[in-house]
Amino acid sequence: MSEQELKLHVPRRASSGVLSEMKTLGAASTRLRALYYDTPDRALVRAKVALRVRKEGRRWIQTLKMPGDHALARIEINHPRPAPELDLSLYEGTPAAELLSRVGDALSVCYETDVQRLHKQVRTRTGLVEIAFDRGSLRAGNLTLPISEIEFELVRGNVEAIFVIGQRWLDRYPLIMDMRSKAERGDLLAQTAAALSTLADDSALDTPEARQTITQDFWAPRGARGLNLAGDLSIGQALNAITTECLDQIVRNAAVLAEIDTLGICRAGGPEHIHQLRVGIRRLRSAWSLFSGLPVLPPESLRQEIKAHFAALGTSRDDDVLRDALMPILTKAGLPPIELGVTVSSDEAHTLVTGHAFQTWLLSMLKTCVLTPQTTRPQAPDVTDLATASLAAHQPPAKAEDMLVDRLRKWHRRISRDGLKFKQLDIESRHELRKRAKRLRYGLQFAESLLPAARLKAYRKRLAVVQDILGDMNDLAVAKDRFESLRETQPGAWFACGWIASRLTVLTDEAASALAQLAKSDRFWK
Repeated sequence: MSEQELKLHVPRRASSGVLSEMKTLGAASTRLRALYYDTPDRALVRAKVALRVRKEGRRWIQTLKMPGDHALARIEINHPRPAPELDLSLYEGTPAAELLSRVGDALSVCYETDVQRLHKQVRTRTGLVEIAFDRGSLRAGNLTLPISEIEFELVRGNVEAIFVIGQRWLDRYPLIMDMRSKAERGDLLAQTAAALSTLADDSALDTPEARQTITQDFWAPRGARGLNLAGDLSIGQALNAITTECLDQIVRNAAVLAEIDTLGICRAGGPEHIHQLRVGIRRLRSAWSLFSGLPVLPPESLRQEIKAHFAALGTSRDDDVLRDALMPILTKAGLPPIELGVTVSSDEAHTLVTGHAFQTWLLSMLKTCVLTPQTTRPQAPDVTDLATASLAAHQPPAKAEDMLVDRLRKWHRRISRDGLKFKQLDIESRHELRKRAKRLRYGLQFAESLLPAARLKAYRKRLAVVQDILGDMNDLAVAKDRFESLRETQPGAWFACGWIASRLTVLTDEAASALAQLAKSDRFWK
């Protein structure tokens, strides 16, 4: 069977309200205790398979899960069991049979969960949905994490129903989107427990700093990941795949900044999570530029709304660059003591990502991804008149590969044209060129599987040089504005402004040279 489920984290401040509403609905209560299996080398996780035996009230159920058609879908195979022992023969004839036959002897319990579930089925205009509020714990070795989440699972009907119900609850309570399953969190916790256990066996290496490093890896920032767009994908399918990847990066970094696992006990989110969150947003906006003018983009309201969130998070990022990267250089160069003042902090980033507006935007974007038709045939272009319709009738539908390569080629030509006259460009035009270079970089990441690897590698090296120089120039320009605002009260700011102006002159020459090299480089397309 296919499971389609939306999951949201329930923070402490929302727990009592969610609990009260579930009781008002007349929800039933069931205790769920589950044992999750894998091999020491995590063969099931690497195959994107989860295998558990769970006690549901008085009965045991053995469950295997695999990825489904979209971000919220899972293939789920359930079998009643008389006791908490695995029976792998149940999967003969299934897609998982070959994998389980190879690793069966090495399987053991890696982590377990113990939750109290309140659950109730509710009807909407488009489907029947089961709401489940889980409270309990996740354990691996000596480590424990809290579980506090509400799930909306489609029982029957249209998958849109889980978004309708999910939005209603999000409007009432400060819930947080979390893309991780209990299995994913458990696997990561088991890895952390094993690493700490190995460290404890060597007293020479077992230091507070080493333990802190291992622990922080649990909340490591989620960076960009590659995509495979090879095949006969439609334009809509390609954008959907890109959007899903970017959204996953955004949600996961936002979840750490929201302190989902720490419950405020310690600070897990930091500047790098903010940076990677912004990278995810910028990648998504770059994808929209790549597909601009096509009838496959999300609603304009969603594309406009994220700009404000991006700008707010950018203030925090600029402050981190100034304090952590530029100030040490300026101090070494002779900058007198200076007070920078306070801008946006990680606390404010936490407030932004846990806010109703941001979480609603995430849910709306996820809905857009999930409800996009998963067709295999490339979409034909929209036509608005008989002449165009007649022409389209004699042409094959546009493929994503053709459109992406053609648009990336045009982006390269525009950057090359402006780059060859870089020194003559005004500040705003240089800023726009920097953004175009960044969009091209992300576009090449998206289309990497469609381009010649050798040519692409050389081209991306030169593009990276351009982007690094232009990025440094932008950071210095932002810092210069900051120091100029301090000159009236702190004379030392004059030193910083002068140093930055001198450095920008040097970087301008370097940027012009790098852009000229990029214009002459071998083309990345076929």
